Amino acid sequence: MKLQLLLLFCLAFVPLSGLHGADAPVPPNIVFIMADDLGWADVGFHGGNAPTPHLDALAKAGLECEQHYVAPVCSPTRTGLMTGRCWSRFGITTPTNELALPMDTITLPRALKSVGYDTCLTGKWHLGSLPKWGPNHFGFDHSYGSLAGGISPWNHRYKKGPYSVTWHRNEELIDEPGHVTDLLTDEAVRWIETRGSSPFFLYVPFTAVHLPIKEPDQWLQRVPESITGDVPRHYAACVMHLDHAVGRIISALEKSGVRNNTLLVFTSDNGGSTAENNDLRYPDDNCPNGRLTGSNLPLRGIKGDVYEGGTRVPTIVSWPTRVKPGRVDSPVQIIDWMPTFCSLAGYQTDAKLNWDGTDLTPLLTDLTPLPDRSIYTTGPNWRSSSLRYGDWKLITHGQGEGRRVELFNIASDPNESTDRADTEPNRVKELLAKLQQAAQHDRDAVAR
Repeated sequence: MKLQLLLLFCLAFVPLSGLHGADAPVPPNIVFIMADDLGWADVGFHGGNAPTPHLDALAKAGLECEQHYVAPVCSPTRTGLMTGRCWSRFGITTPTNELALPMDTITLPRALKSVGYDTCLTGKWHLGSLPKWGPNHFGFDHSYGSLAGGISPWNHRYKKGPYSVTWHRNEELIDEPGHVTDLLTDEAVRWIETRGSSPFFLYVPFTAVHLPIKEPDQWLQRVPESITGDVPRHYAACVMHLDHAVGRIISALEKSGVRNNTLLVFTSDNGGSTAENNDLRYPDDNCPNGRLTGSNLPLRGIKGDVYEGGTRVPTIVSWPTRVKPGRVDSPVQIIDWMPTFCSLAGYQTDAKLNWDGTDLTPLLTDLTPLPDRSIYTTGPNWRSSSLRYGDWKLITHGQGEGRRVELFNIASDPNESTDRADTEPNRVKELLAKLQQAAQHDRDAVAR
């Protein structure tokens, strides 16, 4: 009896982790890499004309999400990733330099930090372009890059105006030489190399391939001769440079011995763009003139559209010990990653987070298809919106009596070439009701 009491007394002071031992799930490191304006067909594994060997290898060894949806433009997508909610809940539908999120928002890095994760952002923030609204105020231990949006690649300046000087480290504005893709990659690699035993969340939102682009000679020289023209060659070099940067991050994970327990996601913030590269709103960086060659083919639309070409982006998930190679076609959305990462990290809270996203773990690890659900998207300035449910997608243009409606079957017509609204009036009515239901919570979390 005395021996039993002694054992109970000793067990009372053993940490729970010690009791679980090898059976305790080890939370994964999480690396989330987001390209900027990378089109569906800009990558080699979708037939792109610029070689992307690192991304191709990642896609072959990993799991490709063939129907991964984001917002049509940048700040909304980043809002969705950081909150697990539709960007329209925060009133964010366009790129914004103003404060996007209430300061007390439980963001993805805040949630992960609360369960022991080290957190880092190296790249483009664009959810509040002043230091007082920067990433360190929203859960990142370390941050570096552009507080604002896409920047000139060499002078690191955003558009002319109050937010032009934006390059920073931990919200302290700095000035340093180098090409933006190299600088962001260098910082990410250094941060990986200095990790201790804690799990980590590394968010790398590159500015490539956002305008204005101007690539180093060493990358221009590697562009295939079949690609001609100044901007097309710089664009291809930018894609190749980005691909190499992803390879460097993967190599750093391998050298640090953490690759097998690292969940890595690669995606883009919206579809490809064909805008003028040398945007005169930016301080002159001697970038080449001409239109970008972002390609979303065979999908319809470009950046800014709620059509597939604006919102469906190349996405790869890689976790060597848990995620098997292959492809999944269940529709998923950027808002799903916060619930997924929080589940894998063991984060729990009594706070009402009102997530619109869902935990993708069963899909990623067991290929269990997701049940049909609404995938709701608002476009820039609320001019358009869409709702995907099952195989069907409803698009609305405008509001009120002048609203125009389109309906597409994405399973049989992924390129949205045949409008079925006139022949499927009952389905239009059903999806309009679902869209109105999804929109009920818009603007319920607007930053004040």
